[in-house]
Amino acid sequence: MADSNIIQVATSVSCHAWNKEHTHVAFSPNNTEVQIWKKNGAEWAKEHSLAEHDQLVTSIDWAPNSNRIVTCSQDRNAYVWRFEDGKWKPTLVILRIQRAATYVRWSPDEKKFAVASGGKCVCICYFDEENDWWLSKHIKKHESTVLGVEWHPGNVLIATASTDFNMRVFSAFIKGIDARPGETPFGSRLPLGECLGEYPGFGWVHNVVWSASGNQMAYCSHDSTITFIDVSAGAPGSVQLLRLNNLPFTRVFFINENSLVAGGHDCSPILFAKVDGSWGPVRNLDEKKAEVKQATASQSAFKMFQNKVATGQASAATKLETKHQNYINCIQGYQGTPGAWKKITTSALDGRIVIWDI
Repeated sequence: MADSNIIQVATSVSCHAWNKEHTHVAFSPNNTEVQIWKKNGAEWAKEHSLAEHDQLVTSIDWAPNSNRIVTCSQDRNAYVWRFEDGKWKPTLVILRIQRAATYVRWSPDEKKFAVASGGKCVCICYFDEENDWWLSKHIKKHESTVLGVEWHPGNVLIATASTDFNMRVFSAFIKGIDARPGETPFGSRLPLGECLGEYPGFGWVHNVVWSASGNQMAYCSHDSTITFIDVSAGAPGSVQLLRLNNLPFTRVFFINENSLVAGGHDCSPILFAKVDGSWGPVRNLDEKKAEVKQATASQSAFKMFQNKVATGQASAATKLETKHQNYINCIQGYQGTPGAWKKITTSALDGRIVIWDI
């Protein structure tokens, strides 16, 4: 029987995003295209195809209130898509970058979005009504590729994850676009591009997230660590580093103020919880299948002989005992609200989008 929580949408998926009602999902099948699928009863079917990029689409974000989709790509471009007259129409974004765009996220008020890039910079983009396009201002204080960016709930701070082994917090305040900021954990004086905090990793920093309150942060590094930061009493805050036996995580996602899910090269999401002020792993959300009974020596020898005859190898490729058959590259909320998610989804290069009940 097929698992109803597994949506097989392609042979490979590089990223995905949901609309506000979670009736439509936008994803890239690891190529230049963005597909939008709609749920009809228990089945999913393709409804639209967005084909404006000419290289691999690296990230998608769907604004819940304005119903606009932003996409970015290795072609160094980003597009904002609006649904009009039954079609998705693109609006040009002037990024002015010389390397691939790697990640994109809308600000909470949906007036801006941030695009990370391989050009050691982050583009803060805002709409120019006179010319009907999106302009950008650059934050250039990174020493290598920026892999991730996340907005503070107050709309004027961003956190960035970089391959220069650092996570940083910057001001993304744009005069004339943003209301005058009040007090934040990093102060109230927030000129655009000001580096307000720098936190080390011990490998590439893949991803960073804020909690819904803006008082907690978490980021994952390629050395199989997750760092948690509590800035509720002000920056730089209290820092907790967790070293894990897992393969490196590539995505982290806050469920609420006291729980977080991380996924990556282990192909299964891990739930973490904060208990008595300290974070720690709780459980693997992916229950493993029952163990196969041990084969006898003669059965093993015969199986090896069969494999050598059929494939020229002593052993056949085995299927992973996880719902994902490749590393997790995206985590999204599916049921609930920011700060109170009940279900999440993950996607991977195996072409699956999997729904997890927290």
